This record gives sequence, structure tokens and C-alpha cells, in this order.
Amino acid sequence: MCSANAPTPRRWDGTSTRSPRSRSLRVDADSPTRLVRSAQPGRCPDCGNRVDWPPRTDGDVRPAGLHPHELPAAAVPALSPWHVSSGIAHPAHDGTPWCRIPHTVLCPARRAPAALTPQLTALRRHLALHTRSLINNGTLTTPAAPPTERTETCRPARPITRLLGIHYIASHPIGAIQCVAQTRQRHRCTRPVLDDQAPHGTWTLLPTALPSHRPLSLPTDRMAVYDLTHLAFAEQLRWRHQHCPDHATSSAADLARTEWEPFDPRLHHQHIHQRLPHGARKQHHGA
Repeated sequence: MCSANAPTPRRWDGTSTRSPRSRSLRVDADSPTRLVRSAQPGRCPDCGNRVDWPPRTDGDVRPAGLHPHELPAAAVPALSPWHVSSGIAHPAHDGTPWCRIPHTVLCPARRAPAALTPQLTALRRHLALHTRSLINNGTLTTPAAPPTERTETCRPARPITRLLGIHYIASHPIGAIQCVAQTRQRHRCTRPVLDDQAPHGTWTLLPTALPSHRPLSLPTDRMAVYDLTHLAFAEQLRWRHQHCPDHATSSAADLARTEWEPFDPRLHHQHIHQRLPHGARKQHHGA
């Protein structure tokens, strides 16, 4: 007869065989950001292999794409070691026998660096085999041919957007901007920010030289902008936080950083388009 107070089964070394109940990461109510720094996994869009995207300290606003596993420091070239401390990526070696390495060094979809150690060459070959298996089973699609100049003009790859009175440049076309919130399965939400049930922005032509900048020597004085300033404040805030309608008022943490970048006509002049996208509502604003 079994006793109700039977001892907990233990391993040979005395540790309990019961695994502790996992707890989901939560964001403190007074935290200045909803981003979960220790849980930003993703996949490379070119090769499909896993990548970690922690924020960085070298002045670049984009997260650092690092190989998810530590490697022996002796096998990493002197210019490539990184280390992650408290969820922040540092482009330097911390003196330990292990370090992290940028995924671009190992990505099989990119050209291999001139000098790779045998360990990195073998790891790069392993990632290439995984990429091939993803392509064979249909999980990863090979990149399509680059769009023509006319297509780029009609559908900007990096559209300029105006919301909350500020001009931003997006990293993806308007319809491909993805929600950054975390789902209950602890994955990044796959829904786009643009939603058929929510009000849309309006493509319009605005002056290229913004009022806060000095006059520019650019071939055009107008640019196509996806204007969201006519929407309600809460809706503009949803776009700025890069959330789908379901996560607009949710307490879920963010699994990735927002991809908005303040627009600078000097830095982003190659993304300025003079024509409105094909089929867009034509609305011209004065200076």
C-alpha cells in the first residue's frame, strides 16, 4: 500500500527527478520597454538557420544577428568575437574561452570570408546542409529574382511613413511589416500590422526637404509617403509600437525590437520615390 507521504523520487546523485515548472517571462509594469531581452530568437531569411537578435552597444540601432551557440574563442577570427552580457551584445571578447560570432560569417547564403578556421568551415557546411533540407521540404523558399525598377517604384521596398508627426522609414513594404509581440506559444506573432478591419493610411506626395532640415540638393522636391497622421492617436500608436490589432491593447511582451528608423533624406535618398504606388489613392499635399 502506497503512503500519501511517499518520498520524492531522486537520481543517484540526490537530485529530484521532477522537473521544475517552467515560468514564462514577464515584463514589469514600470519597465520602460516591453521587449524581452533574453528571448529574441529568429531565423535568417536567407538560409533559414536560427539566429539570436540581442540589442547591441556599438551605436548601431539594429540588433546584432549572432549564431545561437557559443564557440571556442580560439576558433574565431580576431575581428569576429562577440559576447552577450545581461541580454546585451558587445562586439568584443570578454576574456573567457568561449565567445559568440555573427551569423553573417557562417551564413551559407552569403559568400564565405577569405580566411575561416577548420572549425568554422565545418560549422558553415553543417548549416548549408540544414538550409538544403529546408528547401527540399518546402519550409524555405529560394529568394526570387530582384524586382525591376518599375516594380520598386510602384511598391517601395522601404517605404517612407509619417505617423505621430514624424517621418520614419520602414524595413519592409507596408503590407509586410510584422507584429513584434510574443504569442502564448512564446513565438513572435506572424500577423502583419496592416489589417483589413482597421483603417489604412493614405499614399501622398510630401516635400522632400522636411521643415526640420536644411534645403537639400536632391533631384526631386517631393516624395511618396504613407501618411497615417489622419488616423486616431491610438491607431498611430499601434503602428509605432508595431503591433497587430489583437496585440494593440495586450499585455504581452515584445519579442523583437520595432524596425522603424527615423527618416533622413541625406542617408535614405536612394529610397525616395517621386511617384505614388500603382493603384494608390492620389492625394497631394502642399508644402
